[in-house]
Amino acid sequence: MAIDKHRGPVVMRRGQVDTGTTDQRLLDSRGASDWVHTDPWRVLRIQAEFVEGFGALAELGPAIGVFGSARTKPEHADYAVAEEIGRKLAEAGFAVITGGGPGTMEAANKGASESGGVSVGLGIELPFEAGLNQWVDKGINFRYFFARKTMFVKYAQGFVVLPGGLGTFDELFEALTLVQTQKVTSFPVVLLGVDYWSGLFAWLRDTVLAEGKINDADLDMITLTDDVDLAVELMVRARQGAHPTPHAERSE
Repeated sequence: MAIDKHRGPVVMRRGQVDTGTTDQRLLDSRGASDWVHTDPWRVLRIQAEFVEGFGALAELGPAIGVFGSARTKPEHADYAVAEEIGRKLAEAGFAVITGGGPGTMEAANKGASESGGVSVGLGIELPFEAGLNQWVDKGINFRYFFARKTMFVKYAQGFVVLPGGLGTFDELFEALTLVQTQKVTSFPVVLLGVDYWSGLFAWLRDTVLAEGKINDADLDMITLTDDVDLAVELMVRARQGAHPTPHAERSE
């Protein structure tokens, strides 16, 4: 099957696909000094990504970001959970925002779209990718990770985080850092999957907190649960101005 690569609005296939990314070229300052002349022009492209993102999402309404692994297979239990959370968030009146890729993201988009909700995908240029999944109703492809991350934080009122890898960890800890440093208004962060996340949560509590690297209030930002309905309830309560229950733990 042919692999599509998206670079902003540009689609490349077959022999036109390269293994580099725009972010890589921006951040790699080794070699010749050509970057001195090209980087100022990149500012215009970066500006354009922000303008496109703000314009496309300005009237989105209440939305929740759903994160998780792109490697989750449709037959995996996490896929069904992501589809359920997408559906129930949509039924509760939220738009669902994902990274627009396969796996968990696809499942959440599918649940939201099939329920008549607004299904949003914020894609990113990667060395090899299949583009936005078929269940994205409103999609934006970004060249730059930082522009994409801004859209997640600006337009989501909470995050539901399913089992995932490095990209999922990146989004999770960025969100927690922004809340901790009061760069964004506090909003609920739910880790959905007790078995998967309990080791990380225990390490944060027993090592990071115990050594004074974080405060009790930092852990209070996180709710750890297997209960999809609880996750949706916390998002609804936050939308209504109620403070979410801190780090509640439930298992099926």
